[in-house]
Amino acid sequence: MTGVEFGTAEDARLFSSERGNVIAASSYSRAWKQARELALVPDQVSSVLAFRPYDLRHAGVSQWLNSGVPAPEVAARAGHSVDVLLKIYAKCIDGQEQEMNDRIMQGLGEGTVARTDAVT
Repeated sequence: MTGVEFGTAEDARLFSSERGNVIAASSYSRAWKQARELALVPDQVSSVLAFRPYDLRHAGVSQWLNSGVPAPEVAARAGHSVDVLLKIYAKCIDGQEQEMNDRIMQGLGEGTVARTDAVT
């Protein structure tokens, strides 16, 4: 791994070999394991969080959708069709029911919906 604390190499790689070269495919999982151990707390290291580099892609796409980025934009950024995106990621969208209800009511000219989960 590089001695650089943050950022990427000049060629945009996140990781390099001890000699600064491209990591061989056979060494990549070892480098990823070391990176996880440095970046995560022990409970996270023992979990499936970012277990494979590909997991970061799934987390990123899920975060974009949960942040309200429109599905066509997320699909374009992820290299998916909207159909494929929604088949894979629709189950990851969570916690937006009230906001969506409010948008629907505003679209109908009705204002906002009273929250049913509000603490009194």
